[in-house]
Amino acid sequence: MHDWITAPGGRQEAEDRIAFDSPAPARQALDGTVVAPLVHLGVLDVIGPDAEQFLQGQTSAQVGLADGDFAPLTVFCTPKGRMLANAQLLRVAEEHFRLLMHRGLVPSLAEHLNKFAAFYKADLRVRDDLALIGLIGREAPALAEVRLDLAPPTVWHQRGDADIQLLGHPGPRPRLLICLATKRASALWARLAEQATPVGNAVWCLQDIQAGLAWLTPAHRDALLPQMINWEALGGISFKKGCYTGQEVVARAHFRGQVKRRLVRAQLEGGELPPLGSPVETADGKALGEVLAAELDAYDQAEILAVLSTKEDLGPLSVAGQRFKQLKLPYPIERLDPESLAART
Repeated sequence: MHDWITAPGGRQEAEDRIAFDSPAPARQALDGTVVAPLVHLGVLDVIGPDAEQFLQGQTSAQVGLADGDFAPLTVFCTPKGRMLANAQLLRVAEEHFRLLMHRGLVPSLAEHLNKFAAFYKADLRVRDDLALIGLIGREAPALAEVRLDLAPPTVWHQRGDADIQLLGHPGPRPRLLICLATKRASALWARLAEQATPVGNAVWCLQDIQAGLAWLTPAHRDALLPQMINWEALGGISFKKGCYTGQEVVARAHFRGQVKRRLVRAQLEGGELPPLGSPVETADGKALGEVLAAELDAYDQAEILAVLSTKEDLGPLSVAGQRFKQLKLPYPIERLDPESLAART
């Protein structure tokens, strides 16, 4: 763990979990402005004259839309359409693309893509020298503008240059993600913490859950179709581009309506966080889904994202002995083309 996290009081509770002593962190994000180290996320860069052409054949995004303003969601699949990683794609420079995803999937995706990169003038670089910082709260846009001298971007858009990127993310409160060199993180953190309360990255993960946004982890690598995490409803799949690995299966599932499981948001009646992969069970113990993400909310209740059967009458459900109450997603389950998102500024 880096000094920019430990020096201001951050402590490591797990490999991808940092906490601070700030009381009621999830509530602080609702009532004020907080800053969090996003250590659960990682970065993979794709650099070279053929970087765009290479990515175009591997990922669900229309890569040309990543123009330094729009930073679309994307996904990488096996030939059978199963997800290897989902990510946000941004253009850092003319021949330089950056992928943000769960840190546990960066090495495996790099290994997978390297098998194809050998045929292109494109290099893959795992970026362990970058820091990711999250800002959440009503004053987050104003704080970022003052401290970074950048106009806050809208959701799934970016601002900045090759040295620092500022990204807009969805959530119940304004959310901004900052990416910069680790050596510059201490100074920026100190300036942000003057007006924002330091909290652990669980708060950011909770807001992902509340936004209906699931980031694939190693627990579900090569197990789910993109539509099972509502990726086309979030603008993460372009159905207007040409072929990419897994495209035929992904398109068939969309046009034939063959998705039998979908991402849902739910609250559990209890404060116990279920492990990833925990089954969602009927009253007689039959598993109809499984947990992809889980965090405690501002009221110490467990909120989760789960992939669940699309059958209409499932009856009472539970997870780890806790009653399962399905909550409304903040978006409709319908196709959202990234081409239309790119036009929103």
